[in-house]
Amino acid sequence: MKKEKDYIRDIAEIRSMMERSSKFLSLSGWAGVMAGIYAIIGVYIAHKLFHFNPGETAYTSTTPGSWPDNFTNVFSLALSVLILAIGTAIFFSYNKANKRNEKLWNPTSRRLLVNMAIPLVTGGVLTLILISKALLDLIAPFTLLFYGLALYNAGKFTYGEVRVLGLIEIGLGLIGAYFTGTGLLCWAIGFGVLHIIYGIYIHYKYEQ
Repeated sequence: MKKEKDYIRDIAEIRSMMERSSKFLSLSGWAGVMAGIYAIIGVYIAHKLFHFNPGETAYTSTTPGSWPDNFTNVFSLALSVLILAIGTAIFFSYNKANKRNEKLWNPTSRRLLVNMAIPLVTGGVLTLILISKALLDLIAPFTLLFYGLALYNAGKFTYGEVRVLGLIEIGLGLIGAYFTGTGLLCWAIGFGVLHIIYGIYIHYKYEQ
């Protein structure tokens, strides 16, 4: 009986070692929660203070090369939210990796970033093209689409739940692209609400 328990324990340890070597498990649930909070605050500021509403005529019929007066403020706000989210993710992931006596930058994290980078860079370039053409009502749904594709790719190298989140983000992006007036709402749900739900779920499932 004792030997059987030892075998089970050894198998569990081997499985854990293999998982650590093939998957990046330093993603923090709290980073997801904070990213969601940043996104919701950003949407609130853009909509209420800067009066940004991509569904309005001003954002769907703008002449290429010219934008509504408040778009520069909205663009700066979006960059600030992105920088805060990335910085927070690095901070929490670094702390989690230290607690697990692991290095944050390793072959697995590099593979994860490469698989995320291709759709993210593509989406970023497309966003700049949309801005140059003043197709501002498509920016929110397209960022959701390419972010979802990036998450789906990343799911091979981290928690499987990341792939599910990616698929939902893709679905929201498609909805926002079809119903262009809902782009900002879909963005708030995808980057805000879903990140908070995902972060809480990851925290209680893997970090307790």
